[in-house]
Amino acid sequence: MRRRPRAEMPRELELCPGRPVGGPHPCFIIAEIGQNHQGDLGIAKKMIRMAKECGADCAKFQKSELEYKFNKAALERPYPSQHSWGATYGDHKRHLEFSHEQYRELSKFAQEVGIFFTASGMDEMAVEFLHELNVPFFKVGSSDTSNFPYLEKTAKKGRPMVISSGMQSMEIMKKVYNTVKPINDKFCFLQCTSAYPLEPEDVHLRVITEYQKEFPDIPIGYSGHETGIAISIAAVAMGAKVVERHVTLDKTWKGNDHQASLEPDELRELVRSIRTVEKALGSPLKHMLPCEMACHDKLGKSVVAKVNIPVGTILTMDMMTVKVAVPKGVEPSNIFNLVGKQVTANVGADESITDDVIGKHNS
Repeated sequence: MRRRPRAEMPRELELCPGRPVGGPHPCFIIAEIGQNHQGDLGIAKKMIRMAKECGADCAKFQKSELEYKFNKAALERPYPSQHSWGATYGDHKRHLEFSHEQYRELSKFAQEVGIFFTASGMDEMAVEFLHELNVPFFKVGSSDTSNFPYLEKTAKKGRPMVISSGMQSMEIMKKVYNTVKPINDKFCFLQCTSAYPLEPEDVHLRVITEYQKEFPDIPIGYSGHETGIAISIAAVAMGAKVVERHVTLDKTWKGNDHQASLEPDELRELVRSIRTVEKALGSPLKHMLPCEMACHDKLGKSVVAKVNIPVGTILTMDMMTVKVAVPKGVEPSNIFNLVGKQVTANVGADESITDDVIGKHNS
């Protein structure tokens, strides 16, 4: 695989109209509603509004065409789980699945609220519908990341793609890159571990760094299923340009994902903390900042004379020390450069040695 030079900035990706991702741009925050709406359109709308009010960039759902995602036996198997919405798994999934018309209504509602709207297409027919719905980007869930026919067909639609990497290896992700890139270069990878809820020791944030090295020309992000927000904030500090977290209105609701989801106050704090971390990341250039000048003026040290130094004296180290002094003298970092130079005026003991009393090197 051909890599771009390490010094080159990762390519920016316009994930949604007018919203670039990567490079210096703010992290794109996806509120993953999934199927935490309980199959209720009213709750789904409340969650879209909540995502907007908490500062997320996008509200995301999960769309399936069940007969294309599951075979008959999978749909007909009994599903006695405490989280079940029906006697069989098919009944359960049908309860949670919105129709095409309902999706159109949700998309329109999100537009009115002012938040981007998309969904994971959980099978090829779902992708066809989402393409017709004109979603800004396709989310590829981890269960389809190694589904190469699906990836090829999705990539050919030409929309940006956000591809999660749960349950995959680095070798598979290289194959994914090499499959998608020649067809559609508008995509990014998310580090992800497919466990709900996710224990900290299974997160492996360092994979973000490895992805950045292996795929330097695409943005890298993080899809988290852990409890709390600290790990997702750390992912941004490590350079994640997209963060996806499941959200809910109530963690006690029936459903497998609620326990690993963020309630509104947590989502709001996650967004606030990510924006704070982005400010704190700042510039890689190290220099004294304007905000440090007051501290420097008060506490910064200078070169001062240990003894009386008459005019014409050639300076040696044993004549000088470093103290907080008034007025400011030569910076301590330059003390060794003073050795061998001649003073052009008298300097009293404990007085600052200033630039204007330093002559040229004695020859």
